[in-house]
Amino acid sequence: MLAKVAAERARQDALWGEQNHPDGTGPDVELTGLLRRAADAAHTARFTTEMARAEGRLTWLHILREEVYEGFAEHDVAALADELVQVAATAVCWAEAIERRTRRTGRG
Repeated sequence: MLAKVAAERARQDALWGEQNHPDGTGPDVELTGLLRRAADAAHTARFTTEMARAEGRLTWLHILREEVYEGFAEHDVAALADELVQVAATAVCWAEAIERRTRRTGRG
């Protein structure tokens, strides 16, 4: 399984390069306005991620939320497993960005 995560990380790096986005988290961040079907939430997450990317305000919250919601919307077990590998790889990528940022600033 970890080899799959490593392969997905390599794919992400090849596609996007080194990623260093803001976290986009905190107690006042709205995660979901209304409860909705997983498919609707996944569609909305994809849309808001693309809008944030286009507007130059993309954060890690956008990226990971999209991956998680896509997994939540998957019915096919094999596709769900693939989505979860993407979730894990994206979470690792975010953690790597935090480590780089804290090494540069000396803050946690």
